[in-house]
Amino acid sequence: MTTTGSTTGGVQRLLRLEGAAALLLFAALYAKGGYGWGYFAAGFLAPDLALLGYLRGPRTGAWFYNAAHSYVGPLALLGLGGIGGQEWAAMAGLVWASHIGFDRMLGYGLKYALGFSHTHLGQVGRPARSDP
Repeated sequence: MTTTGSTTGGVQRLLRLEGAAALLLFAALYAKGGYGWGYFAAGFLAPDLALLGYLRGPRTGAWFYNAAHSYVGPLALLGLGGIGGQEWAAMAGLVWASHIGFDRMLGYGLKYALGFSHTHLGQVGRPARSDP
């Protein structure tokens, strides 16, 4: 049992599969939109700039990371693109949502303030070793 509320076992695998499905869906919609793949490549890792928040500590880092890795932002952009007719917003929302799906597929979930490795999808990386 974990104190961070992270998932394990079949639920964890299902959530990672869900991330892969999101990546494929949003990338396919991007392709269907006829947007240039250079823009996709250039923007794909942009949400990871939020990792700079960890320079201010784990609580601030987790806040910035979670803000950049929640579907709220990209869905708002997709709404602006679809309803507001702002093509740049639709393109950016699809790239951003693809990135989140990719991260979730790899097991990089939303972060807890305990540190970068503590996520809602379980612990990322190897557990810390205690030296005798």
